[in-house]
Amino acid sequence: QVQLTEAGGGPVQAGGSLRLLCLGSFGSSISNYCMGWLRQTPEKDREGVASITTDGRLTYYADFVKGRFTISRDNIKNTLYLQMTNLKPEDTSKYYCAVSRGVCARAAQDYREFSYWGQGTEVSVSS
Repeated sequence: QVQLTEAGGGPVQAGGSLRLLCLGSFGSSISNYCMGWLRQTPEKDREGVASITTDGRLTYYADFVKGRFTISRDNIKNTLYLQMTNLKPEDTSKYYCAVSRGVCARAAQDYREFSYWGQGTEVSVSS
């Protein structure tokens, strides 16, 4: 399976922006997979954030990030992105890049459609 490495997290003030990246391991391509992001805090269960089809043409979002987050991918660079804007304190979480072998359209709403994920990157939004 593809090894996934996330980067780009950090502290940011409310209303600010961050771009998360997820790099697939050398020799393993993400191009064959629906990809996405999920997040988790110690206080809450995991939740899907966004997903994107193999060719990048279709994207799906959890209701709480619609209009603020944008998922994209560059299969040549073997990289997945999550552009986050207008961040809110409730977006504070650990974000994970994930592969879905399930239903891509559902993964953004139900993290159980994701099959496995990386180690995550922390995002902290202060008010």
